[in-house]
Amino acid sequence: MQKADIGLIGLAVMGENLALNIESKGFSIAVFNRTVSKVDDLINGRAKGKNFIGAKSIEEFIDSLSRPRKIILLVKAGDPVDQFIDILVPHLEKGDLVIDGGNSNYMDTIRRSKSLMEKGFLFIGTGVSGGEEGALKGPAMMPGGSAEAYSLVESIFTKIAAQVEGVPCCSYIGDNGAGHYVKMVHNGIEYGDMQLICEAYDLMTQALGMDAQQIHQAFDEWNQGELGSYLIEITADIFTQIDQSGVPLVDQILDQAGQKGTGKWTGISALTLGVSVPTIVEAVFARCISAVKSERVEASKILSGPKVEFEGDKGEFLKAIRDALYAAKICSYAQGFGLMRQASFNYNWNLDFGQISLGWRGGCIIRAKFLYRIAEAFDRNPNLPNLLLDDYFQNIIGSTQPNWRRVIITAIQLGIPVPAFSSALAYFDSYRSARVPANLIQAQRDYFGAHTYHKINTDGNTIVDQVGEPVIFHTEWMLKDRPEIEV
Repeated sequence: MQKADIGLIGLAVMGENLALNIESKGFSIAVFNRTVSKVDDLINGRAKGKNFIGAKSIEEFIDSLSRPRKIILLVKAGDPVDQFIDILVPHLEKGDLVIDGGNSNYMDTIRRSKSLMEKGFLFIGTGVSGGEEGALKGPAMMPGGSAEAYSLVESIFTKIAAQVEGVPCCSYIGDNGAGHYVKMVHNGIEYGDMQLICEAYDLMTQALGMDAQQIHQAFDEWNQGELGSYLIEITADIFTQIDQSGVPLVDQILDQAGQKGTGKWTGISALTLGVSVPTIVEAVFARCISAVKSERVEASKILSGPKVEFEGDKGEFLKAIRDALYAAKICSYAQGFGLMRQASFNYNWNLDFGQISLGWRGGCIIRAKFLYRIAEAFDRNPNLPNLLLDDYFQNIIGSTQPNWRRVIITAIQLGIPVPAFSSALAYFDSYRSARVPANLIQAQRDYFGAHTYHKINTDGNTIVDQVGEPVIFHTEWMLKDRPEIEV
């Protein structure tokens, strides 16, 4: 019996589409699903006559694979991944490779990689972005694991990934959890992108009174320029869809946004690593407050704000919204790349940020024209600490900043919530400030908890001792003479 090049477990829509993608690129594939009827449905349906092997048991599945075995798991993140790994391990041989292609938490991936390596097996945790269509036609892929593990599937992954100008949107990310971490941050940026677009839409409807067709035209026009991206493109398309009742479908959709956790994980990681990602976190919080629909409805009957009456040139304000969206988007990406930079240092991943941005040009949800600009920024300076410091992005922020501020001021005056726009601007203003009021926080902390502080000299530099270490101070604030002592 001829052996399959690779195997896949999990035949929900993503798994089925990815399996068809793999086979279409010239590879034979074995498939298995816990609900065996799905195997029969695929083999007798979309995969009929194709180079598939449908297995009815784990034993049959394992036996159908060429050595070293390469197995993709596309099952629900969390316990199901561990359960399938536990099922597979007794049947594997040293050197076999297990690939988790789901949206797993990177800490789980680090743990699984270590555990399987100790048993003599290889493991890859790969981010797969692009949804159902991407899985079938070419996703963006972010594989993390040992270089040895990646070498076993590089020829497959680079062929099934999205291709932009003949270059696959897939490259080796780094060790253990690096791939899933980058995918997590990708999703966090996606949260920010989507919320910013929604705030632009809210301003169009509430402040400018634009209808669905006008909003479609605006987003469609923006998609032709610097803001061109998959999310802008599909947003323009959404406003053309008419419900069976005869009104725009988007107006009939309940304003409660769901989430699967990757945005929240991005925020948790940022808090753990001490990195500021306010726009991404505000996007998560916006989904949280959208979830309390009944409370918001009741609150709207009790709480009041300013009357929404826009005054001014509506055409000029629409241009201002476009500028605000672009500027805030740059800040959101800057936050995401800043987070990956710190994680790369903490986990010793040596991430290539230019390569990561190029890998997001096709197949994934946040694919956008300006990702080329990000890659160019890191080409100019591979150690760039923040995108905002690159000349290109400095110039964009400089030209859009007046309109960005105008949009936020107007939204506040009209009582229209713009948490993502506002947090992005606060991030920018904080980052460009040589001095922030954190000195008072340290004074407060030292007052109530003796947490100590550092001091600055007349030049504004930190006071250091003879060996160059910062001197630690504490003040007895509650005593009359308030003595200050070195700790």
